Amino acid sequence: MVRIYTMPTCSYCRSVKEFLRQTGVDYEEFDLSHDKAGQAFMKLRGYTGLPVTVIDGEEIVGYDMPRIKAALGLDGRDEVK
Repeated sequence: MVRIYTMPTCSYCRSVKEFLRQTGVDYEEFDLSHDKAGQAFMKLRGYTGLPVTVIDGEEIVGYDMPRIKAALGLDGRDEVK
C-alpha cells in the first residue's frame, strides 16, 4: 500500500505522483489543503516537508527518489523486480 501526502501547489508532489503512475503503482493521495486526517498525520509526526510518501509503513519525507524506488523494489531501469 502506498499513500502520498500532498498539496496542490507542490511540484515535487506532482513529480512523485507522475512517477508512481508511470511505473503502474497504485496509491492513495491525501490532499492536505482539505484532508483533516492527513493534516493530523503530518502534525503528529512533526513533518513540514512535502511530499510524504508512505510505502509499506516506511515514511519518506520529501523528494527522495532513491528511497522511494528502493522501498518499491525498483531497479535502475524503473521496472518492478
